[in-house]
Amino acid sequence: MPATPPTPAPTRLRQPQAIDDMLLFRLSRLLAVGGAAVVRLCEGRYGITRREWAVLSLLWQQQGLGPSELADRVQLDRARTSKALGQLLLKQLVRREPRPGDHRRALLWLTPAGEALVTELLPQVHQLNAQLLQVLSTPEVDALDQALARLQQQALALNRAQDPSSPKAARRLGRRRPPAGPETP
Repeated sequence: MPATPPTPAPTRLRQPQAIDDMLLFRLSRLLAVGGAAVVRLCEGRYGITRREWAVLSLLWQQQGLGPSELADRVQLDRARTSKALGQLLLKQLVRREPRPGDHRRALLWLTPAGEALVTELLPQVHQLNAQLLQVLSTPEVDALDQALARLQQQALALNRAQDPSSPKAARRLGRRRPPAGPETP
């Protein structure tokens, strides 16, 4: 009688025993370690932050976005996006133009200096990404790409399913906001 193949052991991701086994923690660590080379490149050689790089590269892909659209695309809150935009405007890498017909709202464009910076930096960031992925085979990279797309969709669905009345974190204070209600003296 043929032997039954052994059942594979559960992976660390399927049955996490500690925080270092959890997907989001592992992805965060990968971003911190893998992204450090990009941060050093951006800050050390080009004088821009990682957030500023994200804004520049997205505007390079699609010029003429409004600040809110850009914040959504870069997946930052509007305050952080606004801060990055303010710095990029000061560095003259981005320009702001009023929307036709609505001068209260603006559209964002790269300046020639911004375009030159992205054109110079983008191949270097591509190279860093390629070096990171070189430990995976082509089928593994393709599987990772598909898995990341599915995980992104699942994360969006989970966020949409959250109770909108749940309090948000007061991160800068290091704690959650207290529930809304009557104040006690």
